[in-house]
Amino acid sequence: MTLSIPRDTGETGALLNGNGAPNGQRRHATLSQSEQRRARRYLRIARLGDLLIAVAALLGGFLAANPGRTPGDLHQFLEMRLTVKNFLLVFAFAAAWRLLGTLIGLYDVRMVANRRAEAMRVLAAVTAGSMVASIFPIISVTRAFSPVAVLYYWLGSVVCMLLLRASSRSFLSSRSAKAQEIVIVGSGPRALRLYNDLHDRHAAEFHLLGFVDSADGPVAPEIQDRLLGTLDRLESILMGQAVDEVFIALPARSRYAEIQQAIEICERGGVPAKYLGDVFQSRRSGEVHGASASLTAIPAGIAPDDPRLRVKRALDIFLGSIALIALTPVLALAAIAIKLTSRGPIVFAQERYGRNKRLFKMYKLRTMVIDAEAQQNALETRNEVKGPVFKIRLDPRVTPVGRLLRRLSIDELPQLVNVIRGDMSLVGPRPLPRRDVSRFSEPALMRRFSVCPGITGLWQVSGRSELGFDDWIRLDLQYIDEWSLTLEAQILLRTLPTVLRGTGAV
Repeated sequence: MTLSIPRDTGETGALLNGNGAPNGQRRHATLSQSEQRRARRYLRIARLGDLLIAVAALLGGFLAANPGRTPGDLHQFLEMRLTVKNFLLVFAFAAAWRLLGTLIGLYDVRMVANRRAEAMRVLAAVTAGSMVASIFPIISVTRAFSPVAVLYYWLGSVVCMLLLRASSRSFLSSRSAKAQEIVIVGSGPRALRLYNDLHDRHAAEFHLLGFVDSADGPVAPEIQDRLLGTLDRLESILMGQAVDEVFIALPARSRYAEIQQAIEICERGGVPAKYLGDVFQSRRSGEVHGASASLTAIPAGIAPDDPRLRVKRALDIFLGSIALIALTPVLALAAIAIKLTSRGPIVFAQERYGRNKRLFKMYKLRTMVIDAEAQQNALETRNEVKGPVFKIRLDPRVTPVGRLLRRLSIDELPQLVNVIRGDMSLVGPRPLPRRDVSRFSEPALMRRFSVCPGITGLWQVSGRSELGFDDWIRLDLQYIDEWSLTLEAQILLRTLPTVLRGTGAV
C-alpha cells in the first residue's frame, strides 16, 4: 500500500494544460470530475473577464483616439459622456458581445483543451465585436468616436483576452498540479488510521515521505517500512527535505510533551503542523476542517490555505504578465547589449530554493562572464558578507554592461516568467542558491522557505546589499510574520523608487 500519485497526469490537468485530444474535441462526459470543475471555473473567469475587457477596451479606445478632446477635469468629462443614450449604447454592445462570444463557441468546454483553436475564436469574436462597434462612428454626432477608436478596441481586446486566458490557466493549474509532501509524527493506531484515511480518500492530494516516532513497541508493517527515525530527527528532516506539511498523530494524554515538541520544531522550520482532534498551545493557530472527521486539524505556524494567498497569486499573474509585456522593449535592448559586448547566452538560469525548499530554475539576464560559477571558489576569501551568503561589491566577474543592468535591476526582469509560472511571487524573500542554503546551520533560518520567494521584498526596499545577513533574515521573517495584502502593496510601491536610486545594488 503506497500513498502517492503521479503529478497532473492522464486526463487530470490535460484540459487546462492544452494536452487534450486532437482539435480539443473531447466529449464533456469523458472528463474527470476535477477536470470538469477546473474547466467550469476557467470558463466563468473567461465569460466575466471578456465582458469587462470588451467594455473597457471600447471606452479605452475612445479615450486613446481623442487625447486632445478629453477634458482635464474628470468630473466635467463624466458629465459630458455619462448620458442615458451612451449608457444604453454600451449596454447594447455588451449584450451583443455576450451573444457573439456564445455563438462563435468561445465558451464551449470542448474547445478549452486546444489553445490554438481557442485563440482563433478569440480573434473571431473580437473581430465580430469590432464590426458591431463600427456602428458607433456612424451614429456619432460629434465624430469623436472614429474608426481609429475601433482599431484600438480590437488591439486592446485581443491582447487582454489572450492574456486573461494564459493567466487563468496558470492560476488554476498551479492550484491543483502538485501533491503535498507530508510527514506523519507517530507510529501507533492513530497514525495508522490517518495513513489509511489519507490513502483511501486523499491519495491524489498527498505524497507520504514517511513516519517519525520515538516510541518503542510493535509497529504495523505499513509504518515499519516507512519509518524515517525518532522525533529527534524531525528537525534535520525538515532542514534536508522539501516537506509541505507535518501531521501529528500521537495520543493526546500520554504524549503531550512530544506533541508540543513537534509543534515547536515545525514552527521554527516554518512547516505547517496539523495535529488531530485535540487543541494544544500554539502561538499562531487557527481551526481548519479537513475532508473527513479524522482529518479535522489545526495548522500550527503559517496558514498556507489563507484565502488571501489566492488574491496574491491572482495579482502575481496579472501584474507580472502586464509588466512582462510592457517591459519587453527594455528586455530586447538589454539582450542586444549583452550579446554585442560579451560571449555567452543572454539568459542565465540557476537552481534556487523556492517554497518548502523545492528547487526551481530562476532566470536572470546574464551579467557575468560565462565561467563565473567556476571562478567562485577562488573568490570565496574575498566575500564581504558575514554568514552563508556570498557578495562582493566590485565582483571581477561582472561585465561592464552587467554592472549597469544590476544597478537598474534590469537583470531581474526575466524572473517575471518565474512569477507567472508560480515558482516565485512579486513580493517575498529572495530565492537562494544551493551554495548558500547548504551553509545554513540554524533551523530557524529555514522558516524563510515557508512562503513563495519574490523578486522584491522588505530586504530590497530597506537597503539590499548595504544590510548584513542578520538584518536580511530579520526582515524576511518580519515579512512572513506580518504578511498582509496591505504590506504587499506597500513593498511594491516602495520598490520602484529604490530601483531608480540604485540603493544597495551590486
